[in-house]
Amino acid sequence: MDGPKTNKITDEKAGLAKAENYCAYQDRSQQEVRDKLYEWGLWQAAVENIISLLIGEGFLNEERFAKAYAQGKFNQKGWGKIKIKQGLKLKRVPDVLIKKALLTIADDDYLRCLERLLEKKEKSITEKDPYKRQYKLQQYAFSRGYEHDLILDVLKASHL
Repeated sequence: MDGPKTNKITDEKAGLAKAENYCAYQDRSQQEVRDKLYEWGLWQAAVENIISLLIGEGFLNEERFAKAYAQGKFNQKGWGKIKIKQGLKLKRVPDVLIKKALLTIADDDYLRCLERLLEKKEKSITEKDPYKRQYKLQQYAFSRGYEHDLILDVLKASHL
């Protein structure tokens, strides 16, 4: 028995059509599209040409992707700015666009999200020692990508 069959694309026009569908489904970073094109078997010259065409036709827009990614991860998963920034860096989005994307998150919403996150976690912690409780809450919020000083401010203000 053979392994899974992969259909390699050698024609640039077929690659462009498939890449347009790939980008139309959801916003993608240039690196995601580049990786996918290489996975499909296209050569470097064809890949870079397709990327240029996709940008020109509006299928590929790094700024739009970065903003959608930041809003999505914040609204759906409750991620903090540190974790969102790391995710965008992994997708090789330029720092300038990462900063723009993080500015789309309203400070009030960000603070409210962190407060809700800590309140919810606080209910599930069984630790009795208040210092250990506080430490566990800090670690949890930090693992979700929130800034350390902000976590401490919220914990102090809410007396969790």
